Amino acid sequence: MAKSKVKNNESYINQVKGELKKVKWPTKKEMLKYTLSTLIFIIFFAVFFYGIDTLFALFKGWIG
Repeated sequence: MAKSKVKNNESYINQVKGELKKVKWPTKKEMLKYTLSTLIFIIFFAVFFYGIDTLFALFKGWIG
């Protein structure tokens, strides 16, 4: 029984290695583009939600 577990683990590891070879890894240029896009997206929505929060606080101050 122990040998079959070892054989199954080796088979699993070999399958994982085979699948990882099929992955198309991004180039440095693509990674930089994706990183900058993500940062711009985060900054845009941070400013957007800060503005919405500020408006609600202003309205709340006017109402009482």
